[in-house]
Order: sequence, then C-alpha cells, then structure tokens
Amino acid sequence: MSRHLQQFNKKISEIKLPEKFTFPFYYEPHALTEIATQELQQYLETQSDFSHNFGLKDGQSGKPIGKMFGVLVVQKPNKELGYLAAFSGKLADKSLPNKFVPPVYNVHAKDSFFAKGEKELNAINKQIADLEDHPRFLVLQLLVEAKSRFVSEEIRKGKEQLKATKKERKNRREEAEQTLSPDAFEALQEKLKDESLKGQFLYKQVVKEIKKDLQEYQEELETFTSKIKALKQKRKRKSKNLQRQIFENYAFFNQQKEIKRLTDIFPNFEEQQPPSGAGDCTAPKLLQYAFQHDLKPISMGEFWWGISPSTEIRKHKHYYPACRGRCKPILGHMLKGLDMDENPFLKNPAADKKIPIVFEDDAFLIVNKPPEFLSVPGKQIKDSVYTRMKATLPFATGPLIVHRLDMSTSGILIIAKTKESHKALQSQFISKTVKKRYVALLDGEVEGDEGYIDLPLRVDLDDRPRQLVCYEHGKQAKTRWKVVERKAGKTRVHLYPITGRTHQLRVHMSHPKGLNIPISGDDLYGVKSNRLHLHAEHIEFQHPSTKEKVQFTVKADF
Repeated sequence: MSRHLQQFNKKISEIKLPEKFTFPFYYEPHALTEIATQELQQYLETQSDFSHNFGLKDGQSGKPIGKMFGVLVVQKPNKELGYLAAFSGKLADKSLPNKFVPPVYNVHAKDSFFAKGEKELNAINKQIADLEDHPRFLVLQLLVEAKSRFVSEEIRKGKEQLKATKKERKNRREEAEQTLSPDAFEALQEKLKDESLKGQFLYKQVVKEIKKDLQEYQEELETFTSKIKALKQKRKRKSKNLQRQIFENYAFFNQQKEIKRLTDIFPNFEEQQPPSGAGDCTAPKLLQYAFQHDLKPISMGEFWWGISPSTEIRKHKHYYPACRGRCKPILGHMLKGLDMDENPFLKNPAADKKIPIVFEDDAFLIVNKPPEFLSVPGKQIKDSVYTRMKATLPFATGPLIVHRLDMSTSGILIIAKTKESHKALQSQFISKTVKKRYVALLDGEVEGDEGYIDLPLRVDLDDRPRQLVCYEHGKQAKTRWKVVERKAGKTRVHLYPITGRTHQLRVHMSHPKGLNIPISGDDLYGVKSNRLHLHAEHIEFQHPSTKEKVQFTVKADF
C-alpha cells in the first residue's frame, strides 16, 4: 500500500478536516484537496515514469490526448493523513506507474481472459478481412452488380417490347373489326392470341437465359457472404460473452465492504450496455483502493490535464465533477454510508429571491430573472419563474412562459398574460424576428473586436446537462459577438444569439473553436465564482396587441 499512498510534502497539521466527504457531482475543493492536487500537478510537469502526449509540449510523438486525474485525501486507522492519485482510462504507453492506484480491474493484464478473448476476436477479424479482401470476392461483387444492371435493363426492354406489340395487336384488332367478316375476324383473334402467347413465352425464355449467368455468379458470391456472415455472428457472440465477463470482473466495494458488479449496477446491460469506460474513471479507482485498504475518505477532487477534447470543454488544470452517465450509478453504491456534503441540486437557490417586474400591460410582462433561478419547474425544484407568475397572475390564460433562460443566466424574460399574446409572441421567436442582446464578462482578453461562431451542439448523454460540439448529430448553433471593454485581464462582450440552443453562449465562449475563454463564474465550462456573469439585457419585438415595435433594456449588475 505504501507505494500508492502519497505523503503530503507541505505541512498540513493546522488545516481543519472537512466535516463531511465531498459531494462528487458538484463541489469546491477542500484545502487538503487543493494541496494534493498541486503536488500531483507538479509531479505531472516533471515526471519521467510514463510516456503520454497531453498536447502540452511540442515535438512529442503520438496523438495528443488530455486526461482526467484525481486525488483522494484519506486517513489511515492511526489518523495519519495522505492522499491517493488516479487517472481515467489508460495511458498511451499502457503503463501503471506506482504513483497511481491500480484500476478496479486490469483488462490488459498479461494472460488474462481478456487477452485470450481479444486474441480470438483478432483471429476472427483477420478471417473476415481475408475473405472481404479476397480477389475473387471483389470480382464477384463487381460482376453481380454489373450483371444485375444488365438483367434489369434487358427485362425493362423486354417489357417495353411486350407492351408495344400488345398495343400493335390492339390496333390491328380494332381495325379488323371494322373491315373483316365475322369468320375472318375470329380467325384473326386466334392468330393474335397465339402471337401474344408466343411473345410472352419468348420473353420468359430470354429472361431465364440472361438470369442464368447472374445466378451462377450470385451462388458463388453467396459462398463468400455466408462465410463472412457466420464469422460476424460468431464474433458478435464472443464479443458479447467477453463483455459480460469484463462486467462481472468489475466488482466495486463500499465502506461496508459490500460488493456490486457492473452487471448489478447496470442491470439492463443486455439491452443497453453500460457507457464506454464505466468503472475506469478516477473516482471509482480512488474509492476502490481506499475501501480495500481500510483508508477513510476525507475529500476528493478531479482535474483535467492537457489539451481540450474537440467536442467537450475541458480546461487544463481546471477542477471538474464526476461524470453522471458512467460514475453516478457506480458511486451510488460506493458512497453508501459515507456522510457527504449536501447535494446542492436538491436545494432551491431561488428561495429568498424576488422577481422584479420591469414592465406590465394587459398583454404581457417583462421581468428581470435573477441568476440561479429556474425559468420552468425542474425535476427536483419546482420553484420557478413560471410557478411564481402563476401565483401572481391567477386569472391569466395561456402557458405564460414564452421563452426561457438557463437557470444561471439572469435578465429579461417575457411573460404572456393571454393565449393570444402568447401565440403572437412565440410565433416571433419561431420566425426569429425577435432581437436579443446578452452581455457577458469573460475570464480573459479576447483577440479581435467582433466575430461570428458557428458550432453545432448536442447534449452530453453521459454527463447531462453539459453540451458537446458535434458535427454529426448536433443542432445548428450560431452566435455573433462584439467586444465592449477590456479591463483587468477580462473582456466584456455583447452576444447576439442567432439560434437558441441550451448553453449555447456558454459553450461558444469557452470552446477552443469559439472564443476559447469561458464566461466568468461558469461552473460547467469555466471556473465557479459568485455567479455566472451572463445577462440577457436587451430585447426587441412586435407588441402582440398594438403591433408596434417595442424594446426593453435591463442593465447587468456586474
């Protein structure tokens, strides 16, 4: 154990221990966590124990990939403090340096069942590749494709010929009916019937003959495709069985030494497998080691080290909470019995806040939504602008809420009093005729004075409500920006959202392909402070009743 349990280099005797363990999904790092993090980061800057390109230095080989690291401050039975360190996933050189706790289960251990299973799968993959790359298989695919086109074209021509001769016989029949005697006409009828039968017979014979070569090619091709199909089914079965074995070997402890496997934590894995990398994140690794070695968890923190990924936003050295998709189900078991900090998502941050009314007439209201105030009721917290307005306007008709602001964003919201005004206002949002302006304070100095950002967004399915930049499945998201002021290392900007995606402005500011500078106080994409410095300060639209242009401005308090 001593090789993984790190001793603090800095004096910590006067630092008071936290009363409760860190709530892993939203936290501010304790002083002990910060010291442990600083010491681990110093090690990462100077280490030579492993080789991994984090994208921080020029000239390194391999694809640059950032990684999540974590520290867990622990207490030994004799009350002595230390800390554990871990990283998510695996390092590029697949090493397991002594500085870090081992994985919950090392699938890459030599002579493991996984290594054997992987070898078998690789052998099947080679068989499939050999068949798919076989010269005769490739030629047969081309021959069948070409012959199929030829047969289709000949059939088309044959059908057109049958149709043409049928029409010609019809014309002869109609003409003969007017000129021939009944006996002669009947004889012609028989003759035309014989011609029709003969034409159809010849057509079928031709079709049969031209399909003969195609069938021979298809049958030969089928010998390849059936073998490939059988091998792929075999690969699928082996892969599924191997995955099940892996899941069953991921056995997680908690403080009571109770064990749960991934197959117990994700019981529906037959239909939907656990997220990729489940169990390989830093938090499960750290807690697993602590519980196995009778170390009491005191506080924890995770931080990103290296270049940001191309999709999600991760800033070098910034703290981040444990992910929800992979870690929440696992940590739900592992943290059982630990006295933890209160879950802030269950607390209503708007309980003592009021909603200032900026304007009101018979059709609508303009309110100034405070920060950390829901626009509509959430799953855990029902208090919102909607519920407050419902109580304030008991006789109002219609849905009230015309548009929304993120919980952390402050500023102008339109509240419709009637169905008619709601419909008229919402149609303006749908047609994008409403003009909006936000003001934001960014944690850095922006290069350039104005610009345009076009980065498509979608939700991070493994870590809601965070958003990802995704060119394949993301929805179009566009923002125009303009610098207002640069002061004390920060930049005040005006933001003009052309679309209205969730967290659009926050992601567009922080993402490397956007301005690459997070909004001050952004606890998801930047660094938490007293509040998110993003405010909806101006709006212009057509009055739903008078049809006149109206505009409202509410200055930010930052």
